[in-house]
Amino acid sequence: MSDSPASILLIDDHPLLRQGIKQLVDMEEDIEVIGEASNAADGIRLATELEPDLILMDLNMPEMDGIEALRKLREQNVGSRIVMFTVSDQEEDVVAALRAGADGYLLKDMEPEDMIAQLHQAAVGKMVISDRLTTLLAEALRSNKPQASTRPDFDSLTPREKDILRLIAEGLSNKMIGRKLDISDGTVKVHVKHLLKKLNLRSRVEVAVWAVEEGLHKA
Repeated sequence: MSDSPASILLIDDHPLLRQGIKQLVDMEEDIEVIGEASNAADGIRLATELEPDLILMDLNMPEMDGIEALRKLREQNVGSRIVMFTVSDQEEDVVAALRAGADGYLLKDMEPEDMIAQLHQAAVGKMVISDRLTTLLAEALRSNKPQASTRPDFDSLTPREKDILRLIAEGLSNKMIGRKLDISDGTVKVHVKHLLKKLNLRSRVEVAVWAVEEGLHKA
């Protein structure tokens, strides 16, 4: 690690919580808080301006939640490590955050020294997940694995659907896919709906994860 401390941006709508984290981080030599935002929109703006090493972001915020903010940050190619910091230990929130590109998921009820240890890990590029969530996550992924009989079948797709699937795997939005293939957003939506049904998958994120795992995005 370089001599300069790893920079952290805090995005959370609770001022007391931000202040508490900042005081904890201030006692550490190799990490520092360089910015704070009380909502997702300001957080996204600061993230692009400051380019911090690490973003610690709340999941539940008014107007725009952490998952939506996370997607927008990834769409804008913000290269920072992004860790969700939340009270929610719900399986669907954890899975949604990781699928949307989070580099970690920490619970707000953790001990201060544990949180600082996890921030150090995240700052050097490691994925961090609160201990009690790791078992839950492993179970969720195991139970979500399709059985052989219901495994997605790439060959069942039309050539146009295959094109769209590859572009989804590259992280493109419907609007960008439409522009690239010279078709309307509405037409893209219909194709996405059809390919989800054919592949027995529930969301475009699952399509992207599956396509990348199968190496179809390079095909």
